[in-house]
Amino acid sequence: MKAIRTFTVRPVLAASLAPLDRLASNWRWSWSRATHALFASMDPVLWDEIGANPARMLGALGQERLDELARDEEFVARVREEDERLTAYLDGDRWFQQLEGDKPVHIAYFSPEFGVDGSLPQYSGGLGILAGDHLKSASDLGVPLTGVGLFYRAGYFRQSIGDDGWQRESYPLLDPYGLGLTLLRNHEGAPVEIALDLPGDRRLHARVWVADIGRIPLLLLDSETPSNTDEMRRVTDRLYGGGGEHRLLQELLLGVGGVRAVRAWSELNGRPTPDVYHTNEGHAGFQGLERMSELITHDGLSFDEALAQVRAGTVFTTHTPVPAGIDRFPRDLIADFLSSGLFQGLDAGRAISLGLETWEGGDQGVFNMAVLGLHLGQHANGVSVLHGEVSRGMFGMLWPGVDTDEVPITSITNGVHAPTWVHPALKAVSERAWGDAHTDTHDWTDRNVVSDAELWGVRQQMKGELVAEARRRVAASVSNGHTPSWVEDLLDPEVLTIGFARRVPTYKRLTLMLRDPERLTRLLTDPERPVQIVIGGKSHPADDSGKILIQQLVRFSRDPKVRGRIVFLPDYDITLAKDLYPGCDVWLNNPLRPLEACGTSGMKAALNGALNLSILDGWWDEWYDGENGWAIPTADTAANDEERDDDEAAALYDLIEHQLVPRFYEREGGIPLRWLDMVRHTMTELGKKATSDRMVRDYVQRLYVPAAAHDVALRANGFLEARAVAAFVSRVREAWGRVSIASVDSSGIPQQAQAGDTLEVRADVRLDGLSPDDVAVELLYGATNEDDALSRDHSVYRLSPGASAADGATVFSGTLPLGVTGTFGYTVRVRPAHPQLVSPVELGLVTYAS
Repeated sequence: MKAIRTFTVRPVLAASLAPLDRLASNWRWSWSRATHALFASMDPVLWDEIGANPARMLGALGQERLDELARDEEFVARVREEDERLTAYLDGDRWFQQLEGDKPVHIAYFSPEFGVDGSLPQYSGGLGILAGDHLKSASDLGVPLTGVGLFYRAGYFRQSIGDDGWQRESYPLLDPYGLGLTLLRNHEGAPVEIALDLPGDRRLHARVWVADIGRIPLLLLDSETPSNTDEMRRVTDRLYGGGGEHRLLQELLLGVGGVRAVRAWSELNGRPTPDVYHTNEGHAGFQGLERMSELITHDGLSFDEALAQVRAGTVFTTHTPVPAGIDRFPRDLIADFLSSGLFQGLDAGRAISLGLETWEGGDQGVFNMAVLGLHLGQHANGVSVLHGEVSRGMFGMLWPGVDTDEVPITSITNGVHAPTWVHPALKAVSERAWGDAHTDTHDWTDRNVVSDAELWGVRQQMKGELVAEARRRVAASVSNGHTPSWVEDLLDPEVLTIGFARRVPTYKRLTLMLRDPERLTRLLTDPERPVQIVIGGKSHPADDSGKILIQQLVRFSRDPKVRGRIVFLPDYDITLAKDLYPGCDVWLNNPLRPLEACGTSGMKAALNGALNLSILDGWWDEWYDGENGWAIPTADTAANDEERDDDEAAALYDLIEHQLVPRFYEREGGIPLRWLDMVRHTMTELGKKATSDRMVRDYVQRLYVPAAAHDVALRANGFLEARAVAAFVSRVREAWGRVSIASVDSSGIPQQAQAGDTLEVRADVRLDGLSPDDVAVELLYGATNEDDALSRDHSVYRLSPGASAADGATVFSGTLPLGVTGTFGYTVRVRPAHPQLVSPVELGLVTYAS
């Protein structure tokens, strides 16, 4: 019979083992090799059985074994040593503390999912894994950041594959106490509860679980509390488990409840409230409306003043170039919630306008969470250079009149947390060679430090572990009391191994490799130089098209002709990924370009010595250099999708057959030296930049520090500057329709210009109510193309205001020496100017000379 409730009973620890509680409840164990090994050594078999989680381990080990360990002087010494290491890690100054100048005092980082460890399944894919790595690197670097998310009682889902190849989902419930989470309590010991007022006189309550991710608290809001009705208890049941109002309630709890949870946690722990709010994708956009409501009701700001203040301290990161990946809600549904009293003092009509698709071709009947995020975030970015470019085009309509290249969305390329993702065997080699497990200073190209034999031996060891894990998983999924004999020969550690694993939306093209099944079969079964492919991935439970792709692949893999050379491993998660990335020789990625925002799985593989074979999309587009893998040509000129898939699949097969296979199987003394040259180059060069440490440093220096400075500037002296910015924006928007450039005159250039000549420019600008200080009149100049368009890298020169012209226009002028040769062009524009604007075109108001 099924229990109606489950929970974990913790044993009593002897004084000598008391530090185990602290070590188990801080998730630094998930990337500390020594702490991980300490818990595993208590009972290696049980450790694997319970899912490699210290809190579960302490609950499952039994009092007798713990008492035995308490008498083991060597083990007690290891416990004491790990506890001292944790204390030093938590208390010591790190990179952020040594950063000079003004910097943020507290950053709140919101995300709908966090992938910290396989035993804490609060993630579905790349967005969550990225968020988890962000927290870990923020901890390693000493950044004062707090993570904010939801606690999903059933996580995402567990995947199994039926005999028909169809994905099946299950939702085992999670015990937060048994995972090592702690409940946020007030000074009297009572659980802290957050409450949201909803339409229909409903209230949504949530308790707050805290996961310590090294130095970073992760706050997870949980609606499973006695204060809620049965309906409200189900709000945090599953990650991405519902649509419509259910999804909206999750995002309101994340954004609104998240702000309130951070406030409560900060007060209880004596921390300052955040001066920077980072929303990781649009799901948490409502946090900005909650902060505006606070400023209006508590500080007496107007709507526009509160908006200016909130924008100043908000960073918004968009993660998808796929419009279908953006949450959009019916306008009427949003209106119901904004009118319910949830956001006190907030003008509901104006708040709704912040998320509406008001541009030509948009749907004003929907509320777009990415649009809300961009309207509330003065600092915005994509997650690779190419994705930044795509995002500027995708959202450019929010800045009408602004050239796409100038849309104020920058890019910070994602990275991965090396201590988490680098295999322990490879970590051991790097620690012996360089003294630490970080990757940004390791020169793997020096054979005097790490020999070919040692590097190849570690690579083969990692592949052997993947083969063993694949056989175990397949046996578990197909066995009905006995393991088929063919499973024992599944995969081969000596064969060129290609990995492919990710979520399974159609644009990632899971089945592109099946485009020509006969050719693929020949590659897999070549008697002299075979290839094998290991695949994993989950389709969203409601995405039947993705499930069909999985089914097609599974059915192909079960064909006796290729069985053993291509395998689909069910329930792809962090735990499987830690075997999969290091165990592959090549990592495959073949999305439809440019629909992959970044795609960090290939980075994790690269840090373990795998080479990438990928479409030039996401991070690979900027970091492929010809020596760290292979680029699959993109068939941009194909007449249709079918032709494009055919052409790109053919190119994929060609690369495998004519480049990968020969290089991998070309050996000297049993070692593929030319292959290892590429491996060494990859680990050295990508080790410098494909890390979340580099990524978080970029966020701090390029976005967090400026956002904190803007927040402080606008907040000072009773929000004096916030009021000034709001007044400026209102004045400029009201007048801009009357601003024009009456004339532009130039002189000083002979008919045949040459370098060193001087261009003198005068522009007469009608400001009609604005002052010359309210605007910048700029000369844009540089090389031109055949269409007389200025190049992307054109220069900008600001003209100076002078006396008024006879007709009332204001004269702006300047003198420019010509340093550009070849075709040259210029234009003049006028735009609003204010020191608190992050981008010169932030307001989307630009007038060009005609």
